[in-house]
Amino acid sequence: MEYLSESERAKSLDEADPLRHLREEFIIPSRADLKRKTLQKSVEEDGSSIPSTYLCGNSLGLQPRLTSTYLSQYLSTWATKGVYGHFKPITDSPLLPWLHVDDAVTSGMSKLVGAHVNEVAVMQTLTANLHLLLATFYRPTPYRHKIIIESKAFPSDHYAIESHLKHHHRDPAESMICIEPPAGTSLIPTSHILDTIRQHADTTALVLLPGIQFYTGQYLDIPTITREVHAMGLPIGWDLAHAVGNVPLELHAWDVDFAAWCMYKYLNCGPGCSGGLFVHRRHSSQRSGHLTRLAGWWGSSKTSRFSMTNRFEPIPGAAGWQLSNPSVLDLTSVQASLAVFGKTDMAALRAKSVRLTGWLEELLSAREGWFGVITPRVPEQRGAQLSVLLAEGLLDPVMEVLEEEGCVVDERRPDVIRVAPAPMYNTFVDVRRFVVVFEDALKKAVEVRKGMKDKGEIGESVMVHGGEDSRGWSEIK
Repeated sequence: MEYLSESERAKSLDEADPLRHLREEFIIPSRADLKRKTLQKSVEEDGSSIPSTYLCGNSLGLQPRLTSTYLSQYLSTWATKGVYGHFKPITDSPLLPWLHVDDAVTSGMSKLVGAHVNEVAVMQTLTANLHLLLATFYRPTPYRHKIIIESKAFPSDHYAIESHLKHHHRDPAESMICIEPPAGTSLIPTSHILDTIRQHADTTALVLLPGIQFYTGQYLDIPTITREVHAMGLPIGWDLAHAVGNVPLELHAWDVDFAAWCMYKYLNCGPGCSGGLFVHRRHSSQRSGHLTRLAGWWGSSKTSRFSMTNRFEPIPGAAGWQLSNPSVLDLTSVQASLAVFGKTDMAALRAKSVRLTGWLEELLSAREGWFGVITPRVPEQRGAQLSVLLAEGLLDPVMEVLEEEGCVVDERRPDVIRVAPAPMYNTFVDVRRFVVVFEDALKKAVEVRKGMKDKGEIGESVMVHGGEDSRGWSEIK
């Protein structure tokens, strides 16, 4: 059997990749782009065409080439049609009149999350949507008032829950239950999650969990947890910020009550873009007080929206949770991104993602260094992201080298970098180059660390092999 070097294997894997053509749909910043302090290139700029190694789609996805085309069409419509852009179709534009801009994206979005079209709305932003959904689904009683959350959930989730508890005159210290990982690990087994919920089930009104934990990259067992929580008689919602566009989802089939997500990570819709929400259709058929919502005119039936009767007639389904006229600018970006997703499907993207992140795992495991990985080693228990835990004092010097070499990853202080190969635009060569630069960065950072230790700025730390000792790869027990 012919031996191939890592470099040769990476090239071979890219050549065999059935989705390699999708990279051409995106603008990959060059290394010079990232270093330059201006938008315009200088005439004599050196190395301007060398692409960066961008493994940060879990923080901000790259721009599809189609985005600028669609946005230009929107701006031209506004410039030449004014208010008529709301209502009049334009035959040489791919965009619908603005009155229907939300309809243009719900079909594609519903496919990504495994939902019926009327179970999805593209609107607001993630935390705003969580607030709207909590206003509906958190219905405390004197005896059932607790909300259960994962302890290391993104801070905004904590803020939203605390504010709703206080709004209902509840003390978060008493009514917010945080699921802590078992001692000695950052990961939370499904059994541990369910045991904690059972302990508080009789006094709980709502459960809210992350589909993929933003820090560790752990992919929770959404269908199992949802089914078991329902068996306890409780509603459950999911924050899917790191799951949508990353892993296949079947929100309707899994009987999820509600969910919310952002669109600037794996969905590549741009920083701060509108978010999305899901409400299972079985809730939309109810006519009870359970579906009390914070209403706005864009959630009212289109047939009566402009009649000005002050009588709210909610659109059936998730669209009835809409408040204001959506940003056409935002939803045009969403439409451009969904057009790229329409060239493949989540099953194919997930298959490549498993291979890409598996390649990253293999290369990291072959290195010895002052690092470990706190993400599950089992592919079914993670998405694209691997969270790399560095020894104390190494983060800043490692990030400095990575940035200098045009490798873009995400840092989470004090000691973690999150590396997320995106199957739409990343390659196996990208992954291999990151690992080579990372290995060099570690060597340089260790020298810096030794100087810090000699000065007494940091203490001792354990050297971690990339996958063999107790501080190496994490495992869900």
